[in-house]
Amino acid sequence: MVVYLSVGSNLGDRQGFLRRAIEALDAHPMVEVRKVSSLYETEPVGYKAQPDFVNAAVEIECAMSLQEFWAFTKAVERMIGRSRSERWGPREIDVDIIYFADVVLDSADLTVPHRERTKRRFVLEPIAELAASFVDPVLGRTVQELLETCDDRSRVVRSASALSPSLEQR
Repeated sequence: MVVYLSVGSNLGDRQGFLRRAIEALDAHPMVEVRKVSSLYETEPVGYKAQPDFVNAAVEIECAMSLQEFWAFTKAVERMIGRSRSERWGPREIDVDIIYFADVVLDSADLTVPHRERTKRRFVLEPIAELAASFVDPVLGRTVQELLETCDDRSRVVRSASALSPSLEQR
């Protein structure tokens, strides 16, 4: 299944944390990282009194179930050193499942597609770079259309720096 992730960090070696997360995802035998977007410098949304983020989108091919993959992404976050604190607060790494193919799930623990996807320019811009024509399975609109109608006006700037030639735009 094709999966789109949003990865972000705003503490410590932000690019290093993103790189480590993507490499850990790709190292799993049931996951293949296919594409990584450019890096984006973004201002925090929600809780504003924290450092800026570096965000990217990742397109992967996944042979796990949604629940198995979600547990794996949480394990990757813990391995990198993420400590849960306040909601929308600073973090070493955040790995969010935005789309898991055309799966729609709304449970107490997990909502896919991601509940906030249409309200977050820092999510939509990197995914649009990879898959502008991907159709949201709930709204029936492309990622590009969602980006064009997104009300979020927070700062999202494509960075000149890259994760590495082997990861970015595979």
